[in-house]
Amino acid sequence: MNSFEKLLRIMEELRLKCPWDRSQTHQSLKKYVIEEAYELLEAIDSGDDEELKEELGDLLLQVVFHSQIAKERGAFDVWDVIETLNRKLIERHPHVFGCEPPEEALKNWESRKLKERESILDGIPKSLPALIRSKKLQDRASLVGFDFEKPEQAMEKLLEELQEFKEALQSGDRRHLEHELGDLLTAVVELGRLVGLDAEFCLQKANQRFENRFRYMEKRAKELGKELKDMSLEEMDKLWLEAKNFDYTEEG
Repeated sequence: MNSFEKLLRIMEELRLKCPWDRSQTHQSLKKYVIEEAYELLEAIDSGDDEELKEELGDLLLQVVFHSQIAKERGAFDVWDVIETLNRKLIERHPHVFGCEPPEEALKNWESRKLKERESILDGIPKSLPALIRSKKLQDRASLVGFDFEKPEQAMEKLLEELQEFKEALQSGDRRHLEHELGDLLTAVVELGRLVGLDAEFCLQKANQRFENRFRYMEKRAKELGKELKDMSLEEMDKLWLEAKNFDYTEEG
């Protein structure tokens, strides 16, 4: 018995004997798939191979878990999942497993996918993080030429959406405000695409910078014998600037 077969055997035992594992369904496990995927991303960013190995295993567990539940339903098993993947990889890489030139393979693959879809936007999961889904929707639309030609045009659109958001803010209409903020965020994603930047990745980096700087502020405030909540906004701004300078020093 190899390691993978051993894993399948363990999963079967868990489904038979562990009350928690036995109670799980495809629906109840959805949140764990998402959590494990994000933990894997953190492991990749950490550069720690041991952590990466562990998180890849946790994600693999989700595949095995769902496959076991499907097997019990008589739908399919993990071997069917693997065979489907094998077939898909071969079909999508005729330049590797056939005699088609790479540039022709990509063009023909995109053409085949378009023919299979009722809409060019089909197949983009609604459960994706909003910024990622926005970029994918825009990428698809660009395949038929619905796109800006230059970043400058996207910048003009961004400024136009910002002005519309300002007007919505003055109106006090919450639904209008939500609408315009959504359009503003879409324009940001659009601008990022045209300059070769991924808005989701950029925001993740910005979140990390914010967290690092805010933690720095908390630490410095304590060193000064204070708490942030007792400081004035002006005092906190000074610590924020100090934290930004510390950021630049660390990155440099």
